[in-house]
Amino acid sequence: MLSKIHCGIVIGVLSASVAAQAQDYLPILQYHHVSSTTPRSTSLTEAEFIEHMDYLQSAGFEVVDLRTALDKLKAKEALPDKAVAITFDDSYRDIYSGAFPILAERDYPFTIFINSEPVEAKRSNALTWAQMKEMEVAGAVFGSHTINHPYMLRKEEGESDEAWLSRMTREVDSVEELLVEELGHSPKMFAYPYGESNKTIRNIMKERDIIAFGQQSGVVSADSDFTNLPRFPASGAYAKLSALKTKLNSKPMPLLSEEAGGDFATDQPVSLRLTFKQGKYRLKDLACYVSGQGKATLDWVSDSEVIATASKAFNTGRGRINCTMPDNSGRQYYWYSNVWIRASAEQGYISEKS
Repeated sequence: MLSKIHCGIVIGVLSASVAAQAQDYLPILQYHHVSSTTPRSTSLTEAEFIEHMDYLQSAGFEVVDLRTALDKLKAKEALPDKAVAITFDDSYRDIYSGAFPILAERDYPFTIFINSEPVEAKRSNALTWAQMKEMEVAGAVFGSHTINHPYMLRKEEGESDEAWLSRMTREVDSVEELLVEELGHSPKMFAYPYGESNKTIRNIMKERDIIAFGQQSGVVSADSDFTNLPRFPASGAYAKLSALKTKLNSKPMPLLSEEAGGDFATDQPVSLRLTFKQGKYRLKDLACYVSGQGKATLDWVSDSEVIATASKAFNTGRGRINCTMPDNSGRQYYWYSNVWIRASAEQGYISEKS
């Protein structure tokens, strides 16, 4: 019979082993098309997708159900070691024909954010409700990507702020109702078209208890904004396996706070202020990169606070700053990204104050 001391040692070793196999963050992969005949910017081929999925399998990653994993993170419960989630945006039928057989063969759960208009119009390149029900049996989950895939922060010509908000509310609520009507339930998850949102739109999600996703890169943790979660793009220019490996080995930047000055950029260079949690980090190795400009200037306000500034203003469209920092092991990187919109007058964007 084992002594109490021996039992205590065994339990302690087992507890340490379990802790070593736990993860308190989640990288999420974002795909669109899986096809060789669709626009390359949002596509990867079936062969490339197989390469991605084979790597997840051979490297010991555990593909998890997205909503379940996010609920655990919010509750500060541990995820399996090397947990990762897979998502698709839009209602493309090639997800069913190109991706689904590959995922089903490996028994990988996945989430598709659908825009409902192509489905309801029964377009030939769109998923059908019957196909969605078939995929659900194999672990698929369907969230919302609006009705018509609009730029959610753009007003139509002559549209008031109130009318814009009413239209955007319909874009959210209508798909939620349709998911319940056709599939019997909704996971209450939403992906912003083009990754664009503002405080008003994010409040819609918060009021409805919907978890929402942008298109900024990064890793989700309990500290993340669950109305604007990051994902890693894995298609087009990001389809190379080497890029995927780097992202899968990323961790959330250990931030106490972040300030980016709002969702919109102006005719002045953007900057962001990052304050790090207490801890031993390789802050001297922090590097921030501005889209289309190279490295940002880093101004250390204190030992734990830095301001990263772009060298010049963004052009019209979306611009971002990505920051990375190696962890103490040198085998993984902390990752953070922020996106701004530089709007032009003719695009009709809602004002920053709305």
